[in-house]
Amino acid sequence: MLLDQRHTPPERTTTSLASKVNRAKTAPQLVDLTALPAVACPCGTARRAFADRPEFPGTVHLTEITQAARTHYHNEHVEVYIVLECESDAAIELDGVLHPVRPLTAILIPAGVRHRAVGEMKTIILSSPNFDASDEHFDLE
Repeated sequence: MLLDQRHTPPERTTTSLASKVNRAKTAPQLVDLTALPAVACPCGTARRAFADRPEFPGTVHLTEITQAARTHYHNEHVEVYIVLECESDAAIELDGVLHPVRPLTAILIPAGVRHRAVGEMKTIILSSPNFDASDEHFDLE
């Protein structure tokens, strides 16, 4: 079989993720998490950023966790806790099982997993989709 030398391959139609993002480019945003207002949450207090950014499918929280943190779960939200600072005996309770943590531990918490931090700690929490307080649920105590 002879190949036609005039045949050229079709042009590439795939687009890189970077070019897709550049088409819908929005302004970057820098946020000092410590300057945001603190709001009460089941863990202690949270300072939440980026809920108003449609190109980012979640929120970022600087959360100060207290000894009074309550076990809760989310039906829709997936969270990632990143421990920045904690006591030496700090832990995360996931569905009733305690797991020791230390600074720079990251914990992925799927929707439906009952969780609470045990001990005082400072964390960054990534919540996807955007955090919504109506998706915080508690078992009857």
